Amino acid sequence: MKNELHRISRRRILRGLGVTVALPWLESFPVWGDEPRKSGGSEAPVRLGILFSGNGFHSKEWWAKGEGKQMELGQVLAPLNDFREKMLVIRGLFNAEALKGNIHSSQTGNLLSGAPLASGGEIRSGTSIDQLLAQRYGGSTKVPSLALGCEKSNPSVHKNYSMLYSSHISWSSPTTPTPLEIYPALAFDRLFKNEANKGDQSVLDAVLSDAGRLRRDISTSDKRKLDEYLDSVRDVEQRIANAGKKGELQGWRPTLDQPNMARPADGIPQDIAEHMRLMVDIVVLGFQTDTTRIATLKLNNDHSSLRFPNLGVDYMIHHLLSHTDTADWLKVNQFFLQQLAYLARKLDAIQEGPRTLLDNTMLLYCSSMLTGNHEARQLPVVLMGGGGGRIRGGRVLDYREKPERQMCRLYLSMMDKMNVRLPQFGDATQPLNEV
Repeated sequence: MKNELHRISRRRILRGLGVTVALPWLESFPVWGDEPRKSGGSEAPVRLGILFSGNGFHSKEWWAKGEGKQMELGQVLAPLNDFREKMLVIRGLFNAEALKGNIHSSQTGNLLSGAPLASGGEIRSGTSIDQLLAQRYGGSTKVPSLALGCEKSNPSVHKNYSMLYSSHISWSSPTTPTPLEIYPALAFDRLFKNEANKGDQSVLDAVLSDAGRLRRDISTSDKRKLDEYLDSVRDVEQRIANAGKKGELQGWRPTLDQPNMARPADGIPQDIAEHMRLMVDIVVLGFQTDTTRIATLKLNNDHSSLRFPNLGVDYMIHHLLSHTDTADWLKVNQFFLQQLAYLARKLDAIQEGPRTLLDNTMLLYCSSMLTGNHEARQLPVVLMGGGGGRIRGGRVLDYREKPERQMCRLYLSMMDKMNVRLPQFGDATQPLNEV
C-alpha cells in the first residue's frame, strides 16, 4: 500500500480519500505512504539534486581511494575533502548508447536516461530520472522540478546530432528537453512568486465530480459523511494552495517558509562564479522551503564556450581547454567541484530533525565523459548525501571490471531510495546493490 500511495498523484489521492474529509491534512497522521513514527509525524522527504559539467576532467587527477576520513582524493576532487564520509565515488559506470553516435551531443543527451538518440538533427532521447521522479512526486510541492543552467542552449547541429543534446540533461519526454532556466531572478520567481495554480483548481473539479458519482451508490450514513466533506471543499482549496509551502502533505514542516535571500537582479550575471553560486543558492532554498524536491543544475554545456576570467584563465573556452591536461584545466575542474562543495556545505548546515538536509538528499555530480579527449567508456560519478538515511557514504565503488556496469543501474538504485521501483530503466534491469 505504501508504494501504491507514492505512485499516485495528488489528484488521485484526493479522489480516493473523498469521504475522509480533512484526514490527509492532519499533521499527527502520516500520509503519502510515509512510515508512522512514534512521535506521530513524518520524516523529512528525500530530495534529488543533479549537477552536471561538460567535457570531463583532467585525465590524471580524477581519482579516489580508501574509506571514510582516510579516503584520498585526486586534485580534481580535493574541494570535497570535508565530505568524504558523506559521499560515494563511483568508478567504471558507462552509458552504452552514448558510444554509438558522435562525440559531445550523443554523450550528453541521454546521460540521465540511457536512451537511444535520434540523429540527423531530429530530437528524440528518453525521459530522464529527475523528470520520472518529478512525475511521481511533483504534485506534493509547488514546483514539481527545477531545471537550471548557467549557459544558453545551443540549437545547432554537430556531426549529424542536434546540439540541444549537449545543452540539456533533463528531459520531460523523449522529444521534450525540460525548459532550462538560466536567469537567477526568474528561477527565484518560479519558486516564490505567488500566483493562482490552475492545476489545483482542476484537482477540486475532479473531487467534486467523483463525489457526485459516489453519492449515488453509498449508504445514508456515508452520504452524511460526504455532505460534510462537500461543505469543507472551500477550506480544502485553501489548504491545497498552501500545502507545498507548509509541508502539510507529509505532516512535516520545512525549516524555512520564506526566502532568506533577496531576489537576484534581472538578467544573467556577468561573473560566472556569481551566476553559479546564485543558482546553487536557489536550489538550497527550493529544498529547504519544500517548494521543490527535484532539481538539476547544468553548470555548463557539453562542448561549452564558457570562459573563466575569474580564475585568470581567459584565453581559451572550456571545450578547447578540455583537450589539455594543463594547470589551467585543473584549476577550472576544481572550480566546478567547488560549486558542488558549496552546495553540500549549505545543505549540511540545515538541520532537519536528527539529520541534516544533506543527509536527506541524494546529490549526484556527473559529466558526459571522464576526460576531455571524449573518454566515455567510463564516467565520472560522485553521489553525495544520505538519501534519508538509506545511503552509507565514505566509500569508493569500482565497477571497471564488472560485466554489468550500466549507469542506469545507479539510477534504479537512486529511484529505489525514493520508493520508486521499476523493472527496467534505460538499459538496466538491476540496481547497484552496493549503493
